[in-house]
Parts: sequence; structure tokens; C-alpha cells
Amino acid sequence: MSSGFFTEVPDRIGYGGPDPSDPLSYAVYQPDRLVAGKRMADQLRIAVCLWHSFNWPGSDVFGVGTFDRPWLAPGLDARAASEAKLDAAFEFIDKLGVPFFTFHDRDVAPEGRTYAETRANLAASVDRVEGHMARTGVRLLWGTANLFGHPRYAAGAATNPDPEVFAYAAAQVKTMLEVTHRLGGSNYVLWGGREGYETLLNTDLAREEAQLARFLALVAEHKHRIGFTGTLLIEPKPQEPTKHQYDYDAATVVGFLERHDLAGEYRLNLEANHATLAGHSFHHEVASAIALGAFGSIDVNRGDYQNGWDTDQFPNSVDELSLALHEILAAGGFTTGGFNFDAKLRRQSVSRIDLFHAHIGGIDTLARALLVAADMVDQRTLAAPRTARYAGWSRELGAAILSGSVTLDDLERRVASGEIDPRPRSGQQELLEGLVNRRIWAVDATGGARDEEASRTGRAGGRRP
Repeated sequence: MSSGFFTEVPDRIGYGGPDPSDPLSYAVYQPDRLVAGKRMADQLRIAVCLWHSFNWPGSDVFGVGTFDRPWLAPGLDARAASEAKLDAAFEFIDKLGVPFFTFHDRDVAPEGRTYAETRANLAASVDRVEGHMARTGVRLLWGTANLFGHPRYAAGAATNPDPEVFAYAAAQVKTMLEVTHRLGGSNYVLWGGREGYETLLNTDLAREEAQLARFLALVAEHKHRIGFTGTLLIEPKPQEPTKHQYDYDAATVVGFLERHDLAGEYRLNLEANHATLAGHSFHHEVASAIALGAFGSIDVNRGDYQNGWDTDQFPNSVDELSLALHEILAAGGFTTGGFNFDAKLRRQSVSRIDLFHAHIGGIDTLARALLVAADMVDQRTLAAPRTARYAGWSRELGAAILSGSVTLDDLERRVASGEIDPRPRSGQQELLEGLVNRRIWAVDATGGARDEEASRTGRAGGRRP
């Protein structure tokens, strides 16, 4: 394997055992290891994003970029810079040994002076992407259009007060949806970063909702027109960059889709840090999406509970991810979705190799959480107490209520007669928290004693799924 940009990593990252001496190896992740009936790689479906890892210079509002990203230097030929970026990105993904990537249109090609020039730039970059995909076997988890970066989108894209901006955004999404289709993408994502408001003083909420619904309908129509069989995903976020976004959280988005007869066209791409900003746990958002029949994919990262903004840190909590993965596995796992690492290095992580350390740590965290979740599903750690808690709804009274065969009068008569005289029952929260901890500790101690293990020695760079 050629060295290229990441010369400190000469070969693909492999499995080094549960306590590897080499930090450039996986301690848990083994793509060919069978967990709950599938390869670990197929359960997790891990993707690397191009924006944070290769298109962000390490800047913040107080300082310029700190990262060594030569293709981002000012004054470079745009085409040459894009090619260098893509070469480094696919070198990284291939050496990391994961099966998928994700990108915005502007991550791979710059905006031109005209829309035609912009489209030509994207087409040239997509040709190069296609070549890298063929060479490495890496696949596209999802594509998306950047409808928030350019000044034209300062007041939104679909919800903009100017219909010409709406039209421009529609053209941009049309192009990127077709690119995603061409590259065999499994999904297409829409994130409304500026679909919201800064102040209600100049905002017509009803009009903007109608515009957004029409935009989403147009996208769904074009999906079917071109024969794209992937899933359309909406990514909820409550705020940032706007004061308030219309896709606030999972429940809000599903309610919007149902109001506008779009629920059958879209599912959800959930981000852990966005759940934090909405005042929810990541577990809550995953469980809500599954309960609402809208679960699609995950942007895996973490937020800082002391900060009020989207820090997009790499995930490091087995406890948090185990509960989310338990919900996902219990519901049957991913179909077209996966775990996309929408996470970025800290600004002081200036070494090229830091990008490997960040992803390796996050991937091992996911892999360990998968083992815990599979064990909890197998042992029915939460399923059994949940079933017992709601057992009454399967019996005569509960079944009659849900079937609609009883009225309020009927229920009052039974209560008044003394036939119904309920007593509080323990919710067993402390017991369940202890049981979850025991499963986490047990799997940590045994390395996943209950999983179906195909190989403990396979390299993480085994065959791609």
C-alpha cells in the first residue's frame, strides 16, 4: 500500500488484540467477527465524512486554521487542490479499513463563477471519486448538498423569502441527488441548517413551513423519477447556525412529515450532538425514531454537556452508545443506514496521525458498544422487564381499551363497582440501571463471551462488505 499523504501509517489498520501495544491498531473492531448473526462491519456500516476531516482547516471564530491540509492553502488551482484532497481522503479511508464515506457537493468541488461552471467542477471531481471507489472498494453511505455555506442561503434555502433562492437550492439538490444515484449511494441526506429563523419579527412561519414541505415533495418526486432506490433522510437539529430550526428533533420532523403527507418518503438521520442540543439523550432520539417508524441512519459523535454548541467530538462512551445500539439491534439493525463519523479533531490535534487516533478510538468504542448491545438483546436484559411491565395491556381490560370496545361509561362502572382498584407497582429503574451496568462490565471482562465469533485474528482490512 502506497504511503501518500499519511506517511506515518504505511499499511491498513489491523486488529491488535484486546490490549494492543500499537496505538495504530484496533483493540475491539474486527470487521469479519460475527455479532448477532452478522459481520461486525455489516452491523456498524462505518463511514468517514469528508467535511470535518478534509475540508475544515481547524479554525474557529477566534483563530485561523491550525491543521496541516495543504489543499486548503489560499491561491492554489481549485482543480488541483480538489484532486489532492480526494487522494488523501481515500488513502485515509482505505488505510482505516472501513467500508463507507459521506460528502457534501462542496466538499469535493468548489463553487464556480456560474452554476454551469459549478456543475462542471463537481462532475470532474465525481469522476475522480468514482475511480477511487473502484480502486479501494469503499462505497458511498450518503451524499448531500451544502445549502448553508454560501451567502445566498443566509436566510435559508427552501424557506428563503426569495423564490429564486429556493430555485437555486432545488437545482443544487437535483444535481447532487443524481450524483449520489450515479455513485450507488445508499441514502441521500437533507439537513436544514438555515431552515429556521433568527427573529420572528420578519418571519412568516406558516409560509416557510409550506415552502419546506413543497421542497421536500419535489426532492421525493425526483428520486422516483430518476430511479434512485436509496433512502431519503432528514437530519434533525434544534438550532445553530439559526436561532431555531424547523427540524428540531425526531418527533418534530415526523410530525411535520405526517402533516404534509411525506412520512412514507423520508426517514431520519440522527446525530448524537444534535440530541444534546435539543435537551435529549442520544438514546431518546434513537428510541423515538424507532417507535415512530422513521429510523434511518446515525451521525455518530458526542457533544459537551457544559457547552451550548455543536462540538462534534469523537465518541468515547461505551455506556451511551450501548443503549442506542441496543435499540437499533432490537429493532432489526440498519437497512440502508450506518454510523457516519460526523466528528472533528480538536484544534490542537495538529498531527496528521491524530486523525487516525481519533477514528480508531471512536470505532473501537462503537465495536465494544455493539458487543454489549448484542449481549443485552440476547439476554433480554431490558426486553423481559419491559414485557412484564406492560403485560396488563395484553389481558382482557387492556385489550378491550385498545380495541375500542369499551367507553368511558363502561370504565367508570367497573371502577365504581370496586372491580378495578389499582395499586402502584415498582418501575425498577435502579434495578435496570444495575443490570445494564453488569452487562457492560461482563462484556468488557470477557471480550463479548456471548457473541458468535468467526475470527479473533482477522485484520480490520479484511474484505469490504
